[in-house]
Amino acid sequence: MLAADSIRSSEIGDTNVKKPILVVASQFPKEIEDRIDRDYDPRRNPNTVPFTREQFLAAADGADAIFVTNLDRLDSIFFQKVSPTVKVIATYSVGFEHIDLEGAAHRKISVAYTPGVNHEATADIAMLLLLGASRRAYEAQELVRAGAWRPLSPKMLLGWQVGGKILGIFGMGHVGRAMARRARGFGMKIHYSNGSKLPPNLEEEAIYHEDPNELLRLSQFLSLHAPETPETRHFLNAKSIGLLPHGAVVVNTARGGLIADEDLIAALRSGQVAAAGLDVFAGEPQIHSGYLELKNTFLLPHIGSATVETRVAMGMLALDNIDSVLAGRPAQTLIAQ
Repeated sequence: MLAADSIRSSEIGDTNVKKPILVVASQFPKEIEDRIDRDYDPRRNPNTVPFTREQFLAAADGADAIFVTNLDRLDSIFFQKVSPTVKVIATYSVGFEHIDLEGAAHRKISVAYTPGVNHEATADIAMLLLLGASRRAYEAQELVRAGAWRPLSPKMLLGWQVGGKILGIFGMGHVGRAMARRARGFGMKIHYSNGSKLPPNLEEEAIYHEDPNELLRLSQFLSLHAPETPETRHFLNAKSIGLLPHGAVVVNTARGGLIADEDLIAALRSGQVAAAGLDVFAGEPQIHSGYLELKNTFLLPHIGSATVETRVAMGMLALDNIDSVLAGRPAQTLIAQ
C-alpha cells in the first residue's frame, strides 16, 4: 500500500523554512527534478506507471500542490475526495482534457498548463510526419532494415511531392502557425480554418476558410492542430474524409480524438487517403491495430514535444505557475483559478 509518508523523498534538513509539499506524478528531466528537490518537499511516484486514484489521494493528503502529466486522470471523484490543503495542480501538457475542471473549480483549486513553449518542436514533428507519409518512409525503411533492399524499378516506392500543393491546417494556433512557416519553406500553399480569422501579421497570406468543410475540399495535405473539444471530437470522420481530394495525406500531432479511427483506416485502405502521419492516438499508448496493419501509415509515439529544450521549458513553466499560486501572485498560464 502506498502511504503518503512512504513516498516523501526527503525531510527539510537544516533549514527551518518549511518547503511546500509537492506531489510529483512522474519522472522529469534532471533540471526539473533538481528544482523540485531545491524548492519543494516532494512526494514522488516511485513507479513507471501512473498513480491509481487511491494512490494519488494518499499522496495528496496534506500536500500543497500536484504536478501531473496528461497520463494522469483527475476525475470528479478525485476532486470530491482530494485533500483540502491542495491549492494548485500543474499539468505538464498543453491539453487538459484529463482534468475535471469543474471539479477543480468547485474545490477552488487552480489548474495550470504549459502552452506557448512546445510549438516549434511539435511543428518539427508535424513536418516530419508529412514528409514521411508522403514519401513512403516506413515502407522504404522496412526494406533497408530487413535486408530486402534490391535495385528498385522506376515504379517502386513512388511518393508524392509537397511543393506547390495545398496544405490545409485545421487549428491555426501556435503549432499551426509554426507548421505553416515550415511548409512554406517547402513551397506549399497554406489554407486554414480556425475559430476566427487571424490578423494579417499572423496570417502571413494564408487563406482563411470560416467553414472547415471548404478547407477539406481543397486540402491535398491536411494537418490537424486543434484542441480536442466536444465540437472537434471526430472532426475527421467518414463524411469529412469524403470531402478531401482523392489521395490526400493526413497528419495529426494534436489529439487522437480528432480522428474517428475506423473511418480513417477504411479511407487508407481504399486509397481515398493516400497516407497518414500520426503522432497521437485515441487511448494511447494503446492504438487501433488497424493502423499497424497498413503500410501507408507513418507512426510515432507522441514525441511532438520531446526535445531537451522543450521538455525543460515545459517543466519550468509548470513550476513557475505552482510557485506563483502558492505565493498568492498572478500565474502565467492558468486554465482555471
